[in-house]
Formats: sequence, C-alpha cells, structure tokens
Amino acid sequence: MYAVTGITGKVGGALARSLLAEKLPVRAVLRDATKAAEWTALGCDVAFAEMDDAASLASALRGAEGVFILPPSEFDPQPGFPEARRVIDAVSAALVEARPDKVVCLSTIGADAPHENLLTQRTLLEQALGGIGLPVTFLRPGWFMENAQWDVPAARDEGVLRSFLQPADKAFPMVATQDVGCAAAALLRENWSGTRIVELKGPARVSPNDVARAFAAALGHPVSVEIVPRETWETIFRDQGARNPLPRIRMLDGFNEGWIEFHDQGLSSVKGTTTLESVIAGLVNASQAKTAA
Repeated sequence: MYAVTGITGKVGGALARSLLAEKLPVRAVLRDATKAAEWTALGCDVAFAEMDDAASLASALRGAEGVFILPPSEFDPQPGFPEARRVIDAVSAALVEARPDKVVCLSTIGADAPHENLLTQRTLLEQALGGIGLPVTFLRPGWFMENAQWDVPAARDEGVLRSFLQPADKAFPMVATQDVGCAAAALLRENWSGTRIVELKGPARVSPNDVARAFAAALGHPVSVEIVPRETWETIFRDQGARNPLPRIRMLDGFNEGWIEFHDQGLSSVKGTTTLESVIAGLVNASQAKTAA
C-alpha cells in the first residue's frame, strides 16, 4: 500500500491517480474529512492526519510499503522558518515510528542553493529526512508552470503578463504538476537504498516571453511582458499582506541571478512531457468556465 499526503492538491492527486491506474492500493492521507468521499469512491483507503502532528501522521503511514511526503509550503514564513521546522520535526518522527519501506519526498530545485531564500524550507527538510535511516528519494522539480494561474486575469483583461522572473527572454527550468505527480508515482514503484536526488524538468525551458506567447495563443489576443522592477517588490508583497517578504524576494533573485538552478544545468534531469502551451490553455479554459458559471 502507498500512503499519499497532499493528495487533494495537483501533484498528490496526479500521483494517486497514476498509482490507481496501475491497480495499486492507495491510502489517502487527509486533513479534511469532507474531502474523503472522492477518494473513497476511487477505491482508496483513507486516514486523517495533520502534517505537524507526529502521532496522527505515524498512524496514517503505518503499514505502508511506500510513502509520498508533500509538506505544506509557507509563502510568508517567519524568520528562521519555524512553521517548516514544526512540520519537519513531526514528519521525521512519524516516519521513524511508522518505518515504511521507502519514502519519496517532494523537494524543489534550489534545495541546494548557497543563499537563504523561500526554498530553504526544503533544504531543511532534506537535511532532516536524509538522516532518518530509511530509503528516501528527494524529487526536485523546477518552477511549476501552473504558477501562471495568478497571471490569467491580467493576461485576459489587460493583455499584460507582469513578470518577476526576468529578463523577459531568459529561459527558466519549469515543469507541469501533472508530470511531477507521475514522476513521483514512478519513483515510488522503484527500489533503492540510502538517499538519492532526482531532478525533474519540463520538455523545454520557459521564458516570460514564452508564457506571454502561450497566453496569447490561448486567449486569441496579444499579450505583452511587463517586467516588475525589483525595487518595487517589497512594497508589492507587503501590500499583498506579506509580513516577511525577504525570503520570497531572495528566491526570485536566485532564479534571476542563476544561483537557483539544477546542479548540471539540467543535463541529467528527468524530462516531463507536458507542454507549457497545454498548461496555459488549461488555466485559461478553467478561468473561462468559472466566469461562465
């Protein structure tokens, strides 16, 4: 049996459906009982746990052949990442208690970055889980293509893509969440010893200009890139409600300056198959359907 945390999200859901398609037993680890019916109907066993509660999580993971760990992301962390540390401590203790045969953990590109930033939460996770004495694979995907969901309104209504990734012609490592989930499912079916790292990229690197062109094709009207000046970021993020925007700013610096990157520029990374164009088209279609409803 494979226990899957984060199953209600895009990555966890894609992973679980991939396993179910292979007729493999899945335990959905949920926080919210109202979301259980969907997974029960698909044939999943269901367990309830909080990711920062070691006791409930250990109970949910007990008896699993393989476990997928998708830790929650804190986009406005307090200094020192105390929110992430609580989850990491609980997950580590739960895995030591439950002792599954193997663990696949969603990490990120930049988990090995030389400077502290928003993704340092995953650095801390890798450091902790790498020392629990279980076979652990850290899956490090690139920037999620689906992050462009936040750009749909401006692209649709104003014909503008406001980009924090810059310059506009720089291509960044991106990947679709569907490919992340499918890759994680494939890794869970493998056997290995010790700790390993698997990097995952999409079919091609993606620039802000590429994203704008994909939006233009999906929307049927021109979309231009507007670079958001770095000196305005802190004000923008604080106006959005952030109390500690520096980690997010430094993450963007890392991508833009090149110190958040795959270890060999992605030459040895696993490659997904889902294209940027299909992801953007899906986001636009979902937005239009929501508006029509």
